[in-house]
Amino acid sequence: MGSILSKISSFWSSADNKQPSSKILTNENCRNCRYPKSEIQRSDVPDKYLKWETDFPNYVPISYTSDSIKGKPWADPEKLPEGHVWNQVDSQSKIDRTSHEGEYKIDGGVPLNPIGRTGIKGRGCLGRWGPNHAADPIVTRWKVDDKGKKVIHPETGKPILQFISILRKDSKEWAIPGGMVDPGELVTATLRREFGEEALNSLEVSDDGNNSMEGKIEDFFRRGIEIYRGYVDDPRNTDNAWMESVAYNFHDEDGNAVARFKLHAGDDAVGVQWLDIGRDVKLYASHADMIQKVAVRHNANW
Repeated sequence: MGSILSKISSFWSSADNKQPSSKILTNENCRNCRYPKSEIQRSDVPDKYLKWETDFPNYVPISYTSDSIKGKPWADPEKLPEGHVWNQVDSQSKIDRTSHEGEYKIDGGVPLNPIGRTGIKGRGCLGRWGPNHAADPIVTRWKVDDKGKKVIHPETGKPILQFISILRKDSKEWAIPGGMVDPGELVTATLRREFGEEALNSLEVSDDGNNSMEGKIEDFFRRGIEIYRGYVDDPRNTDNAWMESVAYNFHDEDGNAVARFKLHAGDDAVGVQWLDIGRDVKLYASHADMIQKVAVRHNANW
C-alpha cells in the first residue's frame, strides 16, 4: 500500500483545468445555535443584522476560545503581538493570512468574519485568527448495476454519481475527506495527504493487486479539477475565525481506478463509504453545495 501512496504523491498535479467557483456565502450553519462541542449559546443574529455594515447596537456576543486549542503549537496565541500582519502570508511562519474572499477588516486587533456576524467572538475551536485554510478532495465514480451499466435516477432521468464520504468523529455527519493546509504547504499536497490519511490508507488492497493498480492510480490523480475556492459555512466559525477551502474533483469515469477498492475508515473518520449524490444528501457544513457543483459539472442526478 505504501508504494501506491508514494506514487500518488509523485504524480498528483496542481490541476491546470480550473473553472470559476461561485461563492457559498452564508452563515446559516454558524448562527442562532449552540457552539459545537460546548455549552456556549450564540447570541441571536437575525438575517437583517448579518452584515457588519448594518448597525446592531444590541449585539454583545460572548467571547469563547476552546481550551482544546490553547497552547497548542499549531494554533495562534490568545493574544497576538502588536503589529501582527493580516491579509498576507506571514514571511516568518509561512502561515497564510489571506482570504479567498478578498481583504477582510480588522477590528480591535482581530479579523472580522467577511460574511458577517455569527453570535460569538474569539476563535472557538479553530486554531487561527481569521481564515483557517482547508483542502477537500471530492473523489467520484458512477453508480452502476450488476452489469456495469450506469444507474439512472427514476425522477431526474440522469445517472447517479457517488463520492467517497467519511463519517466525522466530532459531529457524526458525512463529509468530504478534507483537512487543514499546513503552513507553507501547497493545496495539492494537502489534498493528497488528507485523502491518503482518511481513505487510501484504509483501502483493502492485496499485495498481488498493487502493481496492476499503480499505473491507473497515477493517471487518475493527474486529472483534478478545481470545483470551489472560498468561504465555508462551517458550524465552528466565529466573528473572528472562519473556515475557507479549496475543493478539487477527481473523477473515475470508467470505474477502473479507485472505484474498484473497498473502503474502511481511517485517521479522523469513524466510517467511510461511496455515497450516492442527490439533492436529499445530508452533509457536514456546506459540503453539499460543493457536491452539487460536481453533480452539475458531470450532468448527474441532483
